[in-house]
Amino acid sequence: MTKTNAGRFFEDYRLGEVIRHAVPRTVSGGERALYHALYPARHALASSDAFAQACGLPAAPMDDLITFHTVFGKSVPDISLNAVANLGYAEGRWLKPVYAGDTLQSESEVIGLKQNSNGKSGVVYVRTTGVNQRDEAVLSYVRWVMVRKRVLEADAPETVVPELAGALAPDALVIPEGLTFDRYDAELAGEPHRLGDYRIGEIINHVDGVTIEEAEHMIATRLWQNTAKVHFDATFREDGRRLIYGGHVISMARALSFNGLANAQMIVGLNGGAHANPCFAGDTVRAWSEVLDTAETTAPGVGAIRLRLVATKGDAGALRGKDGRYLPEVLLDLDYWALMPV
Repeated sequence: MTKTNAGRFFEDYRLGEVIRHAVPRTVSGGERALYHALYPARHALASSDAFAQACGLPAAPMDDLITFHTVFGKSVPDISLNAVANLGYAEGRWLKPVYAGDTLQSESEVIGLKQNSNGKSGVVYVRTTGVNQRDEAVLSYVRWVMVRKRVLEADAPETVVPELAGALAPDALVIPEGLTFDRYDAELAGEPHRLGDYRIGEIINHVDGVTIEEAEHMIATRLWQNTAKVHFDATFREDGRRLIYGGHVISMARALSFNGLANAQMIVGLNGGAHANPCFAGDTVRAWSEVLDTAETTAPGVGAIRLRLVATKGDAGALRGKDGRYLPEVLLDLDYWALMPV
């Protein structure tokens, strides 16, 4: 009897199937410290208990992307171990802050299947939900991933592509209980710019760049217990290169965005996202943002800003060519909502 797990292939998924992912994980200050070492992350709310308490929270929550990566990583052995590529995201909602000492686990429901025309792979759509030790949902999102087939002659499933919202409405965003920016200290946060200082259509060049190192991206990916073969095994791709985990690029770009968006304190919604081109060790990642929308919330002093975050090896503001396709230097195009003082 074979005891090892080779992972699922495209023909192994069934529409409506719910997959409960192993293994629960308790997060601590260790994850926070290593996250801040791997990325230039320094948003004040996730860095300082005192700052967070002045904003009505019991302590500094984990960076929102720590929650995302941990919940995502749990799903990899069941969803994307044999992935060709992770393709996109939609309908992401952060539902409760995660604090040091919380235990996270996740499950995914298969909501769509579509075999590719080459018959060698297919796209699997899942809705993944992360819960804490009290069985409270902390995060929910949809992603779709291209997965290899084990048997090329296996019958193609009925094509079902789910209808997904183009963007979350502001009133669908969940504001953490007790959060207030009425006593917000912009000097300690690092920048004076509040919601009213940003205009729709504004492009913000975050200036700084970071060259991706092979060892660092593998440490980061192991930190989230992401076991996808393309990130570690140089023989898994024909070109012999390890693909950088897309979440590593997301976190790097988000951290770089501090310069110009230091007061975009919490990510609460993920409207959509695409890993436009692969990233490899040696690439120098830069970031720019476009302001897409702003909105009020019911929390005192708290507004919401919708941002397009682009990770690129090229110039700020450059996204697509004349043919409408992403430029080859663009690595990530992410559309998200964040909370910011008004």
